Amino acid sequence: MRANAASKEIIALQTQVQQLLDMVQRMQSTLDTRFGVLQHLVEQTADNANQMTQTVNALQQKLNQQNDAVSSKIETASGQVQSLNDSVDELKTRIAKLDKSIQDLQGQLQNIQSAPPAGTQAAPGTLPTPEGAAPGSAPGATNPPTASSTPAPPLRETFQAALRDYNAAKYPVATGEFQDVIHYYPMDDLAGSAQFYLGEIAYRQQDYAEAIKNYNAVLENFSGNPKASAAQLHKGFALIQTAKKEAGIHELRLLVQRHPQTPEASQARAKLNALGVHTTASQR
Repeated sequence: MRANAASKEIIALQTQVQQLLDMVQRMQSTLDTRFGVLQHLVEQTADNANQMTQTVNALQQKLNQQNDAVSSKIETASGQVQSLNDSVDELKTRIAKLDKSIQDLQGQLQNIQSAPPAGTQAAPGTLPTPEGAAPGSAPGATNPPTASSTPAPPLRETFQAALRDYNAAKYPVATGEFQDVIHYYPMDDLAGSAQFYLGEIAYRQQDYAEAIKNYNAVLENFSGNPKASAAQLHKGFALIQTAKKEAGIHELRLLVQRHPQTPEASQARAKLNALGVHTTASQR
């Protein structure tokens, strides 16, 4: 009886051990399955991270290209605006010339209307005045020649001729004409524009010191001139060209502060960014 009882206990223990072994195998299988899923998720996450990195790099490259394109478009637009301003100046000159012609015609018409009728005789006892003689002078006498100074050239016509010669790269001729505008009409707004174009001529000829001198004359004597912002922009460029980088950066920053909404300010920001100088939020 005792042997049978012991045998039954052994069989029961063996059964429990087998059950435990089965449970361990099932747990191992479950762990292997879950580990495989986890490993797959880790690999998938790494792939997604790599794809995100590639996408971000592609977006960054695209943004850089767009920034370069925008900067190029801004420079092109600025040049077009300046050409448009020159065209507007030319139109103003033509309108002024037409106004002057109309005034001359009106003056001639008034003279014709106020002239005495043809055939009117001189008063009795008077002699006809010889040509070139003053009224009341003796017959045969002529007026003495009077000294006359060189007349000033017409303002707008001279400036317009200078602008045409400048656009045609006839710089020596244009320089003389712009200097005439400044000499004979020093207080006129066109004198400030003429001073600016003298700076442009010097800049194109890489005479940066002379260009800076003319730009300073615009900024100091014609601060309200439409060319003032362009003069400050190009002064900054000229300073940078002459290895005066800090002074040039200072001029460009002043331009952005004083005229933040102008095309010249946009060009100044682009140049500062190219130099690695970032403008502050208040300068944007």
